[in-house]
Amino acid sequence: MLESIAVMFSYGFMARAFIVGILTSLCLALLGVSLVLKRYSMIGDGLSHVGFGAVAVAMALGAAPLAVAVPVVMIAAFLLLMISDDGSFRGDAAVAVISSSALAIGVMSASLSSGINSDVHSYLFGSVLAMSKSDVMLSVAVSVAVLLLYVICYNRIFAITFDETFGRATGLKVDKYNTLLAMLTAVTVVVGMRMMGALLISSLVIFPALSAMRVFSSFRSVVICSALVSAVGFCIGIAASYWLNTPAGASVVIANLVIFLTFSTVGAVLKTNE
Repeated sequence: MLESIAVMFSYGFMARAFIVGILTSLCLALLGVSLVLKRYSMIGDGLSHVGFGAVAVAMALGAAPLAVAVPVVMIAAFLLLMISDDGSFRGDAAVAVISSSALAIGVMSASLSSGINSDVHSYLFGSVLAMSKSDVMLSVAVSVAVLLLYVICYNRIFAITFDETFGRATGLKVDKYNTLLAMLTAVTVVVGMRMMGALLISSLVIFPALSAMRVFSSFRSVVICSALVSAVGFCIGIAASYWLNTPAGASVVIANLVIFLTFSTVGAVLKTNE
């Protein structure tokens, strides 16, 4: 077993995948707790589709994909927040409109240019082979920045997650921190999309938080458990992908699904014994 693990890590692309994947999983798990509790969980799915659309357009125009995708997705996140706060257009409907439109634009751009080639395919479904050294450096820098900002703003994020009205009453700039939460999610989704794929990256936002909530009730406990579950789920999924020769993104999602079902069972048993 140990020898097999050592052989797996001897491949550079697998080592890069673990580094980027664990950091991205941690970031999205922490952000995902607040997003799920605030009922913004589908924003990750919407932003990933916007990211794919931006990447496909950038490739069609010969531009750097991530350089185009990051600002576009951040703008989309800001617009989604504005639409949700406006009240005239339901947030879930806004996500559905923007995500489906962006995905259609991306597919159309790819079809009219070079077609759905391997690069476009890797952004859509994810690929551990697509991670270059520059991607790793960018991912590490972004992930460390996101984790630091989350830790620094933890108390404020906690406040806006549970009671925005009370936060405003105490002088907290709720809109500012909602925007920060959306921006951090946008950047992390774009970075993780390279490996997980636009269609599956949102699972790292939703599954760990839901799994942790099946067993724990306090915000701090859920956050810590969500981070651990996300990292473990990713490691299991990516290792299974290597040994079984299955798609990386799908393997990670299935690993998270199994963990979610396990935690749901444990949570049900604990409630029965109370």
